[in-house]
Amino acid sequence: MSLFTNRPGIAHIGLLLIAAMPLSLASAARAQEPESPRPMTVDDALAMQRIGDPVLSPDGRTVLYTQTSSDWDENKRHTKVYRVDDDGSQPWQFLGEAGGSQLGFSPDGRYVTLLRKSEKKGKGKGKQQIFWMRSSGGEAVALTEHPSGVRRYKWAADSQSLVFLAEDERSKEERKAIESGEDAVFVNEGPNGQNRGQWTNLWHFDLEAKESKQLTKAQHVISSFDLSPNGRQIAFTARTRNRRNDGYLTEVFVQDLESGASRRLTENEAPESGVLWSPKGDVFLYSAADDETWKNRNDKIWLMDPELGEHSLVSRSYEGAIRNVTWHPDGEAVFFTGQQGTQSNLFRMDVRNGSFEQLSDTDGWMRISAFSSDRSKVLYSYDDADTPSDLWLADLEASDGEKPHGLPARRLTDANPAVAKLQLARAEVVRWKSRDGTEIEGLVHFPVGYREGEKYPLMLNIHGGPAGFFANSFRSSYHLYAGLGYLSLSPNVRGSSGYTDRLQEGNTVERDDGIGKGDYDDLMTGVDALIERGLVDPEKMGLRGWSYGGILGGWTITQTNRFKAASIGAGVYDWTSEYGPGFNHDVKLWHIGGTPWENPEGWRNQSALTFVANIETPTLLLHGDADTTDTEQQSMMMFAAIQDVGKAPVRYIKFPRQPHGIREPRHVRIKDVEEIRWMQKHVLGVDWEPPKREKKKDEDSDEDESETSK
Repeated sequence: MSLFTNRPGIAHIGLLLIAAMPLSLASAARAQEPESPRPMTVDDALAMQRIGDPVLSPDGRTVLYTQTSSDWDENKRHTKVYRVDDDGSQPWQFLGEAGGSQLGFSPDGRYVTLLRKSEKKGKGKGKQQIFWMRSSGGEAVALTEHPSGVRRYKWAADSQSLVFLAEDERSKEERKAIESGEDAVFVNEGPNGQNRGQWTNLWHFDLEAKESKQLTKAQHVISSFDLSPNGRQIAFTARTRNRRNDGYLTEVFVQDLESGASRRLTENEAPESGVLWSPKGDVFLYSAADDETWKNRNDKIWLMDPELGEHSLVSRSYEGAIRNVTWHPDGEAVFFTGQQGTQSNLFRMDVRNGSFEQLSDTDGWMRISAFSSDRSKVLYSYDDADTPSDLWLADLEASDGEKPHGLPARRLTDANPAVAKLQLARAEVVRWKSRDGTEIEGLVHFPVGYREGEKYPLMLNIHGGPAGFFANSFRSSYHLYAGLGYLSLSPNVRGSSGYTDRLQEGNTVERDDGIGKGDYDDLMTGVDALIERGLVDPEKMGLRGWSYGGILGGWTITQTNRFKAASIGAGVYDWTSEYGPGFNHDVKLWHIGGTPWENPEGWRNQSALTFVANIETPTLLLHGDADTTDTEQQSMMMFAAIQDVGKAPVRYIKFPRQPHGIREPRHVRIKDVEEIRWMQKHVLGVDWEPPKREKKKDEDSDEDESETSK
């Protein structure tokens, strides 16, 4: 029997043990408020604002961020740049309609920089360039006129220059040849991958001279870089081949800027990233799961001494995912966002011995964005199951006042006040034992108007990745289905990141025969545990997933007919035919093993298409026709096969121009509406129509679930 198990201090409930934790202060507060007037609709979700790209001035007094909304008439998303001060005053639009991305303050706080397409005449016209302006406001003007445009940039510590990453410029002859139609792509030759490409290199821009100087001059693809505090060295990660599945060949380099000499500091098959010099400039940090091979584990923090060429593991004692690493000014510690399970918090770690402490205390989802230069103030975003994401500023040196999230913090934004008028799902974190005894954690979202003792239709959510995860964060889909009367289960099956390395490695061939095996058991034992608890009507169950969620969802309906409907998007259903077009290094290395010619039975027997004759579940397929992660033909094959077998209704919606995630607002609405229509018809036997859409000035979905996929 599958059992739920409780966290310490949580009371036992009935025969099953369940971790029923309050997920936020906001949740507790809402529980005492009068019932909201109505459930969330698809159009409520589209109307939500998305906050991003937040930066903090060095003195900790000013925050800049972007806010994205959907323009229904133009079928586009528009982003504006806002400013808010540390006193929590009303945010105001900082830049005009031209906007910008990759916002940044100069280290001395005098200037704001951003990336924007240039309209200035010259070679760089129409390309993304670095713009700058005084931090007090004004008009942003172009700094660079780089012929191939600027991809990313970083300020030098002295605020006198910047370093930026750019593609190599094509020769005049090459440009003319391409424009004339001589544009054949020699796949995987030179800088080309599956499509035409260029090598990337680093450049130095001097603010006084207004001149650019090329720093690196090699045939490589650079992924991360950082300039030393004294401006004499630059560390970067790069690979020298551009094949689709060659990311594991990324290595760490350091270059002396005076001599131009470059040294390679690692030589392995483990992809490194995120180089970050210490304040003293004698060592730097980088991220990698291992220092020998590419392992299916959480990334770790490593310390590199560039003079000795020696590295050491810093975060040995920490279990979980590490993101957004920032040095303490003393060079002896770092701050980072640490994910452990469905939550994330602010941590501080001693780089000398790896000891760490948790500085915040929340069961929600915290993302550290930036610190003041003295690290006394930290800017972060926060959301949880029923609280959309907003920005907060904490004073780490303050000792009095209220402490939301366990920090002396002030809320700076309220991007989605209309959510307070909606009925939202209540959430719990749950745990259960899978078939082989592995403990699995997930989220349960209860339907609006939930009454204890009643059984409800189930929506099983399957995440992407496979190393994705479900966080205690705000997703409109939870509330959409809760408003329709569904109880949702979102399991973090084996293979999910943010737990232990052992759990993330759980869906590898060495552990349990790979994907579609143990993780399928994790799904079904979670469903059975909810049925045993008396929450779910086993005759009214549906499932939905995107990317790997589509893959595992497709596999699931070939192994069981218990679900009345399935919605699977952007998946792979035949691994052999995806071998060349898609990303598959993880598949041949970890999840199936070998290649289709070395291990044909393995590649065949872990493909849903092989067992398509078993499908009796009404299936909705969704895919963008510009998807290069999981190619569109996969859904076309699955659609044709289910139709030809003829045991189940099937529908395929293909979205023109859309990549791995659906972007255009009208397509997002079609996707959401048609999925709900499908579930209502086949799970509940209801002919459902969405409420009539009302025109709204600013519209944007709080998320595109497909973006969190593989």
